[in-house]
Amino acid sequence: MVEAISLIGFGEAGSTFARAAGWEAAAHAYDVNPARRAAMEEAGVLACATADCALSAAGLVLSLVTADAALPAAQDYAALLAPGAIWCDMNSVAPQTKRAAAAAIEAAGGRYVDVAVLAPVNPARLNVPLLLSGTAAAEAEALLRNAGFTNVRVVGDEIGRASAIKMIRSIMVKGIEALTAEMMLGAHAAGVVDEVLASLDASERKDGWADRAAYNIERMTTHGARRAAEMAESAKTLEALGIEPVMTRGTVQRQHELAGRKFPLEAAEKGEIDA
Repeated sequence: MVEAISLIGFGEAGSTFARAAGWEAAAHAYDVNPARRAAMEEAGVLACATADCALSAAGLVLSLVTADAALPAAQDYAALLAPGAIWCDMNSVAPQTKRAAAAAIEAAGGRYVDVAVLAPVNPARLNVPLLLSGTAAAEAEALLRNAGFTNVRVVGDEIGRASAIKMIRSIMVKGIEALTAEMMLGAHAAGVVDEVLASLDASERKDGWADRAAYNIERMTTHGARRAAEMAESAKTLEALGIEPVMTRGTVQRQHELAGRKFPLEAAEKGEIDA
């Protein structure tokens, strides 16, 4: 028997989960955009005109709103929760934002769980990796699995821990995307796309991320000053091609800052941390 579920927000994530799980009448959904009611009806869930309708009987709430609405949703709807209901905040926001949301939910008698969604919901759907943290995380894990989610893991009792993993990981995932765009804009403008990509293929490392991170940090602490100077010239190259070197300027700064420093990653191996 699936716990009565409330979906707050019925965009891509909410509609994808509802269709994949086949919750139908076991789920009530509410979205501030009335145009989403058609999608709710298509998915077979009970479309609610008010948040109160969606939340009053739910034991498990999935908050799937936009990032800027995550905290207001928790604050505005906390008083509407059934006693002891679990509010799973699945929005991509900072740990401190989730802690503020948790304070609102728990002050109203609900239980808050920080949920980090680690991949696009399509095509993963109910197989999308979910990390949970909070004192009610273990119970939320069981409820989410019962609802059909298959890739769920508790990472701690502290609100913000799951979202910290997601937000810090996103620095690399989204940063690589932005760096790729900056590189390709420059390569196209200079007419050297094939050569640049072939050179990258030839130098690609296949190490795991633990080894790769240690290697990259060692390169920066040992050779950061020289690399910063080189990247300053890369920035000039892009500017001459009419491309704003947004990411490249950040690389110059970070290489320069780490040059000659003892970084926590390498210091930890020796039992030393030099702030």
